[in-house]
Amino acid sequence: MKGIFEPQLMVERLESLKAGLIGGLAVVFAFLISSFVNTLLLAKYFPALVSTPIDVHWRWLFSGVVAGFSGLLFGVTYRYVIRSDQNPQLKTGAVMAFGLVRGLTQIELGWNANNSVLPFFVLAGESIFWFVMAAIALDVAIQIGWVNPFPSR
Repeated sequence: MKGIFEPQLMVERLESLKAGLIGGLAVVFAFLISSFVNTLLLAKYFPALVSTPIDVHWRWLFSGVVAGFSGLLFGVTYRYVIRSDQNPQLKTGAVMAFGLVRGLTQIELGWNANNSVLPFFVLAGESIFWFVMAAIALDVAIQIGWVNPFPSR
């Protein structure tokens, strides 16, 4: 119990929370963009991609909440992964790890449930896009001082 309320530890927790919130907001923004692109452009080629944000329903809202929570987890993790380093492999690895876990799951689901797996490859690319957007937002936030990187030890 003694170390839980240590001031430096609380500062690091707040920085992680800020990173998580920025990551969550960035992924929700990317979710909105991809929902509109899927509905307005890609739905005529892949009916499985139809989502109707204009006609907001509970499934679409739930997907947005899950996207935001995924972004929050990504933001916290990304801050710890990149630390103070300028290693592009760490940054790319974190993005691809989150994007591919989500994307490959969608491909597997499409493979097992449908005859056409191509729309699910589109969704996998969308997953990577979401986390790329979050990484960009977090890198900018770190550069302008909104979030402090986790110190390298």
